[in-house]
Amino acid sequence: MFDVKHLCFRYPGQTDGWEYHFSLAPGHCVAIHGASGSGKTTLLNLIAGFLQPDSGTIHWEGKAIEQLEPWNRPVTTVFQEHNLFEHLDVATNIGLGLHPGLKLTPEQTKEIQQGLERTGLAAFGTRMPGDLSGGQRQRVALVRAILRRQPLLLLDEPLTGLDTEAKASLRSMLLEEKSRGVALILASHDEDDRKLLADHYWNL
Repeated sequence: MFDVKHLCFRYPGQTDGWEYHFSLAPGHCVAIHGASGSGKTTLLNLIAGFLQPDSGTIHWEGKAIEQLEPWNRPVTTVFQEHNLFEHLDVATNIGLGLHPGLKLTPEQTKEIQQGLERTGLAAFGTRMPGDLSGGQRQRVALVRAILRRQPLLLLDEPLTGLDTEAKASLRSMLLEEKSRGVALILASHDEDDRKLLADHYWNL
């Protein structure tokens, strides 16, 4: 079980901040909806460890994780900016999510190629991020996140800029992750994404 309890945060100079309080079971998805500036991305940053809360706790399976460094949390994140390494090709970008030293097993190398095939990028493994469209970059970021096999997946507008076929493929992959017991926190303005993926809804 994933538990956020009275998690409070306020940016410097702000009069008002945010407080978050919810629970999420493995294999479930909560969809967060709200206007720009309502705190969706802030929440994901707090869970991922990119921001530190002013107070409150974050627990995964009964263990507090709010003081852990981002790389030590049972979390992987896909943000709108894609977060790819521009000097590394697509396959290497994905491989870094599996092992920081790129010491990949044959099975992991096969998983990378299968992930690219499923997202229509089978021939893109040796291309550089700068040669990709925004939608293609987002597909790479999603494949990397899914293949990390963390129990909690944070998604900030993950399917923005994708065509209908790519969206269908990635939604299928995310549903498979749910069936494996991965918990999803989805921030999306896309009503179809929320309807297809979410078990719970939270309006900020």
